[in-house]
Amino acid sequence: MSITPERRTALIDEYQTAAKDTGSPEVQVALLTERIVNLTEHLKTHAKDFHSRRGLLMLVGRRRRLLDYVKRKSQTRYETLIKRLGLRR
Repeated sequence: MSITPERRTALIDEYQTAAKDTGSPEVQVALLTERIVNLTEHLKTHAKDFHSRRGLLMLVGRRRRLLDYVKRKSQTRYETLIKRLGLRR
């Protein structure tokens, strides 16, 4: 259910904006998206796991706030990020 360290570093390398960048909004959104996908798969098999469902909703809200921040700062960064991640909106 969690992200392996190898997958985490691969996501950071793919979405970083500069060398040694691990905390930019793009990286954070990519990591959150990976966790959301994993939790969604978990909830498909464990439909009554309401504690994990609450955690999923909190992650979605955090990702939404980060995406709103990126949209406020730069519309083009926002559009390229959601296109790369395959998100709607």
